[in-house]
Amino acid sequence: MLSASVAAMLSGFLLAAVGTAQSREHAPVSPQVPVVTVRSNLVLVPALVKTKSGEIVFSLTIDDFALTDDGVSQPVRIETDTDSQPLALAVIVQTGGLGALHLDDYRGLDAVLDSIVGGVPHRVAVVAFDSTPHLKHAFTSNTDAAAGTIANLQAGDGGAAILDALSFGIRLLSKQPPEYRRAVLLFSETIDSGSRTSLEDAIRAVDDTNTAIYSFGFSSTRAAMSHEVSKLPRPGGSPYSDKPYPPGGCMSHDPDADPEAHGRRSIQALDCASDLLPPLRLARMVYDAAKDGLARNVPKSVAELTGGEYFAFKNRKTLSRRLVSIANDVPNYYVLSFHPQSPHSGFHALNLRLKDRPELRLNARKAYWVETEADGNK
Repeated sequence: MLSASVAAMLSGFLLAAVGTAQSREHAPVSPQVPVVTVRSNLVLVPALVKTKSGEIVFSLTIDDFALTDDGVSQPVRIETDTDSQPLALAVIVQTGGLGALHLDDYRGLDAVLDSIVGGVPHRVAVVAFDSTPHLKHAFTSNTDAAAGTIANLQAGDGGAAILDALSFGIRLLSKQPPEYRRAVLLFSETIDSGSRTSLEDAIRAVDDTNTAIYSFGFSSTRAAMSHEVSKLPRPGGSPYSDKPYPPGGCMSHDPDADPEAHGRRSIQALDCASDLLPPLRLARMVYDAAKDGLARNVPKSVAELTGGEYFAFKNRKTLSRRLVSIANDVPNYYVLSFHPQSPHSGFHALNLRLKDRPELRLNARKAYWVETEADGNK
């Protein structure tokens, strides 16, 4: 069991929970992926700063940060007391495939869950997954009950449908009261196997629901990694490829005009716009990088996109060390905010950097998703 002192340090990790000050929830448009429509003029960006030797830096001011949204500079401020809101936490555990070998590593998390929720109103749910996600314990304020469920998880089948499990867990979180902060604690291997959720829908789910994801991953087999990465689409007919557009331009009806659009004119139009408009081009590049990241290492990619953290582990001992590391980090997150001016619908690329501080390392949220009122009513 993890020590209470280590567990206590975890209580601050939800400071990095991302989102907006005002959000309204809408019914999901598909069985797999929820759509949370954001109509707020406030975006939160969690950030962790360390020295190159790994020491946490907590003495910075707003003048040390610079932020762009799709390449456009944004004025920012530092938020305070963001961890005082109620909490909804989904613990997602892989029980299928290689996950069955790590079930003992997750036992004794009762102290951790108690420390995570702290003294605020809270709800914790447990999701296990193999080739299919399963709700093992509905949202409860009883953390001991949730920890007991985790301790008694049984091995599943040979699947590892990580994207389906994430979408399932995020959908559960989207149904919680809007005043609740939302977070995921994910334990899984690195490569998805068997999900029906597409990479595109996974990115939208992760970035559209104001959920911070903290991941602990163990390596997939080499065979699985080779198989899944081989299925990555290769871009064509765009600035990111050596293949030029055919006669007629990027909106040509020629199927070779934009192979990555797969015949969908809306995707083809976005690719064209990204060629012509630098901000959209930047967003498209980050979006494509996110897709590539999800195909190569799901837990790492989703943690990076949301401003959470990712740690690899091999066994109970290394997992314990990783939990100590994250416990040291998360109470010291900065949470910056900005008001985007007339943001376009869809994926937004965020880039937070430090001004003239090359000796420091920065980890921060990399993206968010916006739907307009009109989009949500379509």
